[in-house]
Amino acid sequence: MTQDQSLLFALFGIVFALLIWGRIRYDIVAFGALMVAVVAGLVPADRAFDGFGHPATLVVALVLVVSAGLVRSGAVLLITRNLIDSARPLGGHIALMGGVGAALSGFMNNVAALALLMPVDIATARKAGRAPGLSLMALSFATILGGMVTLIGTPPNIIIATVREDALGEAFTMFDFAPVGGVAALAGLAFVATVGWRLIPQRRDAGREIREMEPYIAELTVPDDCPQIGKRLEELEPAAEKADVAILGLIRDGKRRYGTARNVTLRAGDALVLEAGPEALDEFRSALDLAFADEKHDALLRAEGDGLSLVEVVVPEGARIAGKTVQAVGLSWRRRTVLMGISRQGRRIRKEMRKTVIRPGDILLLLAPKDSAGEVVDWLGALPLADRGLTVTEDSKTWVAIGIFAVAVIAASVGWVYLPIALGCVVVAYALLRIVPPSELYTHIEWPVVVLLGSMIPLGAALDESGGTELIAGALVGLTAGWPAWAILTVLMVVTMTLSDVLNNTATAIVAAPVGIEMARSLGVSPDPFLMAVAVAASAAFLTPIGHKNNTLVLGPGGYQFGDYWRMGLPLEALIIAVTVPTILVVWPL
Repeated sequence: MTQDQSLLFALFGIVFALLIWGRIRYDIVAFGALMVAVVAGLVPADRAFDGFGHPATLVVALVLVVSAGLVRSGAVLLITRNLIDSARPLGGHIALMGGVGAALSGFMNNVAALALLMPVDIATARKAGRAPGLSLMALSFATILGGMVTLIGTPPNIIIATVREDALGEAFTMFDFAPVGGVAALAGLAFVATVGWRLIPQRRDAGREIREMEPYIAELTVPDDCPQIGKRLEELEPAAEKADVAILGLIRDGKRRYGTARNVTLRAGDALVLEAGPEALDEFRSALDLAFADEKHDALLRAEGDGLSLVEVVVPEGARIAGKTVQAVGLSWRRRTVLMGISRQGRRIRKEMRKTVIRPGDILLLLAPKDSAGEVVDWLGALPLADRGLTVTEDSKTWVAIGIFAVAVIAASVGWVYLPIALGCVVVAYALLRIVPPSELYTHIEWPVVVLLGSMIPLGAALDESGGTELIAGALVGLTAGWPAWAILTVLMVVTMTLSDVLNNTATAIVAAPVGIEMARSLGVSPDPFLMAVAVAASAAFLTPIGHKNNTLVLGPGGYQFGDYWRMGLPLEALIIAVTVPTILVVWPL
């Protein structure tokens, strides 16, 4: 072992010890280790920051922006309304979401599959009142498992097929991976849905918790082209219940109706009186194609170029709005802002929203242009509450956002466009179409995660270039001399999984596949079972957040620590080895 190899192994040991300890933030540990490696001459200074321009790092950043666009456009609500039930038990939810994620990952890049489903899972967790961290890791693992089933599901499979073609003259076909990968995926999904999620530590601060407060009394109007026209008010109850909204009554021609309004047939211009939280209110509006306010104000708001913002404020004594109505102060025509709801300590509001006198202590939900929301709050003399990340669904752009994303995924899946380029094009299109306002492009990126990945990639490359990975491979060949086939396959998978948890899974497949072929030749048997073992093991990176891009993506939103992954990942990797080794020996005999 050379001096560089010894130093790199020692540095990796210290890094992982500090990350598991968790007292120092993971991005500081990783970046500090990179600086040490550069000063020690283990990483060339001119390549120290290559990781920040690496495709894996760019994909992580771009996917987070794309996910935000899918949320804002209403694509997430579309899936949530038609597929996900927040009342479903957590195990059943994970099984359903994991199954969908695995199925998508078989035919599209698994990073893209997670990009689509991650905001759905977060929205469902928020609605169910639980931390997103209880299900996000399971979803990440499920999308990784699904990629094992087909040739295009994950990069290691493509590499394995290429190595086989170079060595034997013929590559694996699209579904050659299905028998072994399918067994691994089914067993893994069953585990994460029944046992795995129970192993994740529950923390009060995990994920983005939502502050509890009284619901708002709010109004939504029925526009001229609304599909709800002609329906009875009671027919809206199932959609309201699903969105966690209470329908209190109806306003028509300035007169408010309560219990007798249930059988009233809806007309254009009617206003529904509702009790709901901000997210539920926006979901209900989007699902039923209702409007924020009267059509004139709604059209004015939708014309705002930089998007809309939901702002929560409390009214103190002496505020401009205190003792007045929003109509009296001219909130809509002076500040292009609409009063969406009022929370008044559980007291019922009897008048129309715009004619209700605002009292000190009221909490207001305002819909304002994003670029002037702060000015509106100051002008009213109100005090803003803590930002909860509330967004307004741009439901008119739902299918545009889905279409752009689908075209990019298909183009990347069939090899027309490199995945980072495809995702970059999606981000540009979303910005130009204001699906994600340009002012928000960088706010959706988890920068500590980007620093972690950008710092670790040069360290992994240094280990490979120093001959550290070859050293491991040579030791493996010597260790397994004279062992039975199942034991050799098991050791090969264990070592490959370990490398994949530290290095990029693509690099792991490149290093481990030739080792597998060489081991098969030394035994005088077919190399196919060894290549299949490497294919599964290279993708099964479940012990760390840096082993796979999907694990990195959920690190921030799930509120995880570095040492949380092995709790579910270690038994999952053991299960995959236990089910795939016998399957390989049956499907791909020696």
